[in-house]
Amino acid sequence: MKKQCHEHNRKITCPGKNGARHTGRWLFTALGVSSLVWFLVRVIPKPSRAAYPCMKVAAPLASTFVTYLLGLLATIFALRKAKLSYRNSRYILATLCLVTALVAGSFTFLHTKSPALAINEDLYTNTDPLGRNNPVGEAKGVVPGRVVWVHDKDATDEFCEPTTNNDGYFLEKNNDQRVIDAMFSGAIKSLTNKETDAQAWQAIFEYFNEQHGNGVTGYTAGEKIFIKINSVHANSFKSDGSIQYNGDYGCVDTSPQAALAVIRQLVYRAGVPQEDIYIGDPYRKIFKHCYDMWHSEFPNAHYMVNGSQDGRETLKVDTKKVIFYSDSGKVLTQTYDRLYSAMNNAKYIINLPALKGHRWAGTSYFAKNFFGANTRSGASHLHNGTILPDWNVEARTGYGKYRVFVDLMGSKYLGGKTVLYVMDGLWATSYEHDPPCKFRMAPFNDDWCNSLFLSMDPVAIESVCLDFMQAEFAEADSTISPMRHIFVHYNGVDDYLHQAADPTKWPEGFNYNPDGDGVALPSLGVHEHWNNAQDRQYSRNLGTGDGIELVQAQTDYTDIARQNPAAAPLQFTLRQNYPNPFNPTTNITYDLQSSADVRLDIFNVNGQRIAALVNEKQDTGSHSITWNGHSDSGAPAASGIYLYRLTVTTNQKRLTQEKTMTLLK
Repeated sequence: MKKQCHEHNRKITCPGKNGARHTGRWLFTALGVSSLVWFLVRVIPKPSRAAYPCMKVAAPLASTFVTYLLGLLATIFALRKAKLSYRNSRYILATLCLVTALVAGSFTFLHTKSPALAINEDLYTNTDPLGRNNPVGEAKGVVPGRVVWVHDKDATDEFCEPTTNNDGYFLEKNNDQRVIDAMFSGAIKSLTNKETDAQAWQAIFEYFNEQHGNGVTGYTAGEKIFIKINSVHANSFKSDGSIQYNGDYGCVDTSPQAALAVIRQLVYRAGVPQEDIYIGDPYRKIFKHCYDMWHSEFPNAHYMVNGSQDGRETLKVDTKKVIFYSDSGKVLTQTYDRLYSAMNNAKYIINLPALKGHRWAGTSYFAKNFFGANTRSGASHLHNGTILPDWNVEARTGYGKYRVFVDLMGSKYLGGKTVLYVMDGLWATSYEHDPPCKFRMAPFNDDWCNSLFLSMDPVAIESVCLDFMQAEFAEADSTISPMRHIFVHYNGVDDYLHQAADPTKWPEGFNYNPDGDGVALPSLGVHEHWNNAQDRQYSRNLGTGDGIELVQAQTDYTDIARQNPAAAPLQFTLRQNYPNPFNPTTNITYDLQSSADVRLDIFNVNGQRIAALVNEKQDTGSHSITWNGHSDSGAPAASGIYLYRLTVTTNQKRLTQEKTMTLLK
């Protein structure tokens, strides 16, 4: 693996010091010239690049070389002046020039003598001591340990130039929303082994509630859902809230198209009322292009921002301390955190980050996405719990060390509320503040990542995303823009996954207890690495263990999308019946946002229709009907589980939603 220059490797060595080998002034000159040229070529066109890690390495070398060059020229000039003054019998001036030359020469040759980067050989040597296909932990999910990967090269525009003004990856012209919607639909059904999206969501909510001691119940209207996106670059706006063309333009955040696909699924397929949906990144605001896209279709959802912004809602701090870091102040600079009320009051969280490497933590996936949930002004107080707390701090490499990610994954207010993990891999990158990188390996073949990953197992999906990123970014490459970084190869980058999966991997004598109730965390999911980057097989794929199962859902989403020319699904919502369970009657409510032909039918568990409650054209608005627990023949239905299906047809398009209910006698 090639090593790459980063500021955290910037230890300076001199000839003869610590056994460092004298490399020769020619090497210093070559390093100085190349660093100076590289810095100027990269930073002058785009000044914000000065903050890039590689630039932070080049800058000291370049400045040292410039200092050396100026000092050398000053020494030569002073010596010549001294010689000339001496010849002209101007002895005082000659003495002053000679002293100046000695000072400049001493500074030049002592201060700048052959600097060289001492590469930290331990930093980029990640090798999981568990090896490959050796799972640890307890698999989670409707289908335990399952991670679904969907990929379609037509989801995005191959020829997009993300750093060019008016060609950002986030623009509608660079994303095919129909394909992305179809990808999500395929993924959600594959994740749960269900035939329809509605059945898939029902299974997801039922699993979550059963695991949380709420019984086998689905979503109920009034229960709030917070969609936690990553929007770290939404901190600089034009006066109307639109994105500026600056150093952050084109840098990867959660794409608005991936978020729209999730909201559409919740409203149109899961039957979640718009007013129960909250979305945002508590650290940031929401760009105009995101807000306009989401709000135009879902005006009653809540768009949450830090501070004030037109049309958005301001997040309010909840005064309760809810996360208690398990290191008790030994590693982190703070021992607790608060969250915002919108997150505290939500029953469910959908974690929706973007696929990125990270300079401090190695990864910027689901656990890292929760760094943006606390109410402080930043997340620097959590950095000591990562691999690399800061450029000037010793790296915390290896295994069996406190990892703050485990606390966030295990907190009942964050990971404990997460009903679904959705990784936006449409546009991915190796460094959290870079534009997207094209992926070279198959099946991407030098195109954008064009992928979504879904799971109900937080450890499994982080493990899969790490395998993809380590395979893709196996070597650093500074010859292209954006540079390809290898942060995902930090030594111990998967230590948090070991510990989240298996309490026996915790530091000796240590307990993770983020809820402060004295109860140590159980296994949060299952971890393992795949067999290789070509086959991408985990233990459940191979039939050798109870670890991860990676499923690549069908890849003909473009054809599926083309079969439905409408960019958006029909806008209607089927709500959960109330009461449920019921006896003798229950109310079924649904909303139509346009007039349509409507059927509402009741089926038993064998798929037999037993009652047709509605079969007529209905107008826009809310509709409610009562079922008395009898079939069309008038016979009372037996106790048990029933399915009610709403079929809406308009303009030759037909879509359905369905939910289950329980009749008790």
